[in-house]
Amino acid sequence: MERERETRPPLSVYMITFNNSTTIARALDSVAGWADEVIVVDSHSPDGTAEIASKYTEQVLQFDTTSQPEKYQYAQDHCRNSWVLFIDADEWLTDSFKKEVEDILTSGSPSDGYIADRRNIYLGREIKHGGWYPDREIRLYRKDRGGWEGGIHAKVHVEGKVGHMKNHYLHTPYADSAYQLRTIDRYSEAYARDLFAAGRSFHLANMLLRPIWRFFRDYIFKMGFLDGIPGIIIMASTMYYVFMKHARLWEMERDEGGRKGVR
Repeated sequence: MERERETRPPLSVYMITFNNSTTIARALDSVAGWADEVIVVDSHSPDGTAEIASKYTEQVLQFDTTSQPEKYQYAQDHCRNSWVLFIDADEWLTDSFKKEVEDILTSGSPSDGYIADRRNIYLGREIKHGGWYPDREIRLYRKDRGGWEGGIHAKVHVEGKVGHMKNHYLHTPYADSAYQLRTIDRYSEAYARDLFAAGRSFHLANMLLRPIWRFFRDYIFKMGFLDGIPGIIIMASTMYYVFMKHARLWEMERDEGGRKGVR
């Protein structure tokens, strides 16, 4: 792999962080010494995340924003190489994945970006069914052809041809169910803010029926029940998340209406 690295175009890997001290070492260990440049953009994490990152790269930047896509784009913009790959602080790359990246770049890629598959490890089990599988998005791309779009669940959009990688990388989305619930509370509020800002209105049917639809789609039709107890916890928390993002939207509309009434 070292010989291939000498002949391929240089690669930048970037990551955004906030309070990821328990996972960031594994993530950075999987790319440090392999990527030609590693960029970490933190937001003044109080748990020592930046200090851990500084052991792997000198490029640890601080950027405070409530917008995740803005933070991702900031990190991308600071990459100096034409090919970039992003990885989250709770993910890590396998050797086979890195070897495939080497082959793509060394051969002179026919595509401008590549979709990669992510395998989720939750409560000690690889999740192979339900709403978490398959889990894929663009990860490797030409910097001048890609950029971040969207709200809380923003993704990279590439102008040009997009290919599909064969190998996967790994992800531990939550340390435990308690951490998962805290994350859901934060994400449901952020998602509701995006809906509210876009002028989307609250509908009682969405709050009541969409969680039920997700149960049938993910747990029954996509066979989430085959993932055992972790699959049950995923399904229950997903239904809670769908319910709460519409409940939060209702709260925002109520609060906005109250403020208008005061005027």
